[in-house]
Amino acid sequence: MKELNVREMRASIRHLDEIVQASGEITITRRGKAIARVLPVHRGRQRPDHCELRRRTGPLVPSETLLREERDDRG
Repeated sequence: MKELNVREMRASIRHLDEIVQASGEITITRRGKAIARVLPVHRGRQRPDHCELRRRTGPLVPSETLLREERDDRG
């Protein structure tokens, strides 16, 4: 994380993208107090395909089985 005051930020506005890429985050300060954060934009995650989602969820249990187990647990 890099910290810049307003004057430094204005002077380096042309290279702001390079600074963000190098440091990951910039905090802009005025009179020593943080007033803004500049963060890199993360590209959207790639959506998993149907097979990947099925693999993550594991085996499916029918709802009637879940309800019956819950009722049996209650007594």
